[in-house]
Amino acid sequence: MPPIDPGVTALIALAFGMLLSVIAYVVYAADKRAAVARRQRTPESTLLLIGLLGGWPGAVIAQRRLRHKTRKTSFLVRFWFTVVLNVAAVIVLMVVLLRMSPA
Repeated sequence: MPPIDPGVTALIALAFGMLLSVIAYVVYAADKRAAVARRQRTPESTLLLIGLLGGWPGAVIAQRRLRHKTRKTSFLVRFWFTVVLNVAAVIVLMVVLLRMSPA
């Protein structure tokens, strides 16, 4: 099996995170519109999962710019917990990949 290039892996992870951030922003915006119109909302579990998978930067931007999901403490605690989990997972992945790469 050829060695894994940490640089390529980092670029793929960055692109994936950017894509999920855009998706997160769009989903938060749609949820905000639904809230204002009193239509069916996006489940919080969906918002949290998108953030956990790497879309949290887009979610943070959406929360601030759209003033959405910024007051509900129970959601914010869970949201920031998923951010910590995501960042920790990325750090662990990078450490593992760096140890696997040839010196």
